[in-house]
Amino acid sequence: MVKFMKKHLNLLGHRVFLVPLLMIIQIAIIFIMIFEFYSYFIIFYFICVIFALILVLHIVNSRANPGYKIAWVIPILVLPIFGLLLYSLFGGNQLSKRQKEKMKNIYYKQVKYKDSHNIVMGELRYENIAAHNQAKYIENYALTNICKHTKTTYLSNGKTYYTKLLESIKSARKYIFLEYFIIGEGKMWNTILEILKQKVEEGIEVRIIYDDFGSIMTLPNHYDKTLEKIGIKCAVFNPFVPNLKSKFNNRDHRKIAVIDGHIAFTGGINLADEYIGEKIRFGHWKDNGIMLEGEAVWNFTVMFLSMWDFIKEENEDYEKYHSPYEYETSSDGYVIPYSDSPWNSEAVGETIYLNLIGKANKYIYITTPYLVLDNEIITALTTAAKRGVDVRIITPGIPDKKLVNEVTKAYYDVLLDGGVKIYEYTKGFIHAKTFIIDDEYATIGTVNLDYRSLYLHFECGVWLYDCSSIFTIKKDFAQTLKESKEITLKNMGKLNWFNNLKRQILKAFAPLM
Repeated sequence: MVKFMKKHLNLLGHRVFLVPLLMIIQIAIIFIMIFEFYSYFIIFYFICVIFALILVLHIVNSRANPGYKIAWVIPILVLPIFGLLLYSLFGGNQLSKRQKEKMKNIYYKQVKYKDSHNIVMGELRYENIAAHNQAKYIENYALTNICKHTKTTYLSNGKTYYTKLLESIKSARKYIFLEYFIIGEGKMWNTILEILKQKVEEGIEVRIIYDDFGSIMTLPNHYDKTLEKIGIKCAVFNPFVPNLKSKFNNRDHRKIAVIDGHIAFTGGINLADEYIGEKIRFGHWKDNGIMLEGEAVWNFTVMFLSMWDFIKEENEDYEKYHSPYEYETSSDGYVIPYSDSPWNSEAVGETIYLNLIGKANKYIYITTPYLVLDNEIITALTTAAKRGVDVRIITPGIPDKKLVNEVTKAYYDVLLDGGVKIYEYTKGFIHAKTFIIDDEYATIGTVNLDYRSLYLHFECGVWLYDCSSIFTIKKDFAQTLKESKEITLKNMGKLNWFNNLKRQILKAFAPLM
């Protein structure tokens, strides 16, 4: 009983409780002020209605996804006062003048370090014009370079990823950059941290970026200060503070590790014990990642440093981290690391997915933890299936978020009607975000098939063409498929009216989840 009380008292003192509480107090003060001047309420309400209509016009004419627009228009029109307040907290994605200036400086810096005369692009154009056009889009809008001379190693689970990451960190001679959405105290992180301490003592530069909200329940308060004390440079993305002007929706969902500019990692795996099976959550945790060695690593180095500059408001010379390669990695296809930002009008992650779907002739194999789709992706997937492409999607059998899983299931019928095959991973939760197309293309990264990843988060991934690792990814998909149950319209069962209504409501507001 004492332990139970202590646990709950600690939770009451945690930021995850205090920050929302302080925000609720701020909102309550606003409403008290409104009711204090109740004699002017009709005038105030009329003004709110006018502002609501102006805001709706702004939303409708914005470049946002149509589903996202509808999800906001409904509450704003139905409850103008509450809707305006809610949108000011979670809906607006506009930057302040100062933030725009920071982003502009980083943009020009990324352009500076991008090779505008990349001969590899010319080689790809000669080899495959369709692949060239996809790569050209990524180069232009993700500000990265297509590369050869890069070895790609597919990592089919958290333990394999962890082993390779440890080996690489131990081998570091110059610098270690880590950027993760979640870092959690436990076996995985504690082991990595001990190695990082040793590396700092050896004079190696170590930098860490973590998302404050992503790690709010897994790290102590002011953990960045703890790391700084032991010589590890640390930056915290978008601190979760009780400020009504904060952009809570925009998170750094990327997972990046760069070692000496020679090795890089990305994928779905965070630095916490559930990702390596040390902590059991939602059955078996199926995830994946990819390791790059060679020229393409430079793209991830620039991604990390540009995020660091944005958070810390620094202006570093990236070139000093552009290590000359001590060996030339043999060519194995074409590789482009890419990133996606919510603070511009270009949905890079979604466009890459749509381009891949549109180029498929034989098959499209997808793994995703969430299936919260907009009309563009639904149309692309069902159109591909209707023209004879074998479209298969694996989703979790045991979800991590029940409400989001209800929304995922709400999309099953339209996809199944369109000829898409859906499977649920029976062993547990699948967190991998993978597309494989026709034995030619693949992409692995952090981009989920939901509105948050596609429109609201900073994300990253790797686009692959004609790489041998694509066949390893396909083989792993085939094995995962054997451990999954096919979902059909027949075995889905019929929903009662209440559950059907619940799914329809959740689906309408899916863009806000």
